[in-house]
Amino acid sequence: MSYLFVEYPKCSTCKKAKKFLDDNDVQYTDRHIVEDNPTAEELRQWHQRSGLPVKRFVNTSGQLYRAQNLKDVLPQLDDQGVYDLLSTNGMLVKRPILVGESFVLTGFKEQEWRAALHL
Repeated sequence: MSYLFVEYPKCSTCKKAKKFLDDNDVQYTDRHIVEDNPTAEELRQWHQRSGLPVKRFVNTSGQLYRAQNLKDVLPQLDDQGVYDLLSTNGMLVKRPILVGESFVLTGFKEQEWRAALHL
């Protein structure tokens, strides 16, 4: 089985996640989150499949988050509004993202990834 690994290559957490996947011989397609930003529809599908709150897809530690004052903006948006906003710039999206047939993980927590990948 192959997975979709969405990352920003300069991100240290993404590098750790990629090393984890490589060290465990996990097959994946690599996707640069800025060069090929997720669409609003992809984000909607991933959010629904993940079972996570939509806020888990937002990069709350990024410069753009602070610059655009999204802490105050996000509570006013419905889920579709969040998808639309995130689809405008990959740097707004929490990374890395690992997409499988039955799961979507945001951020890298090794135990969560091990469990989802049955490692």
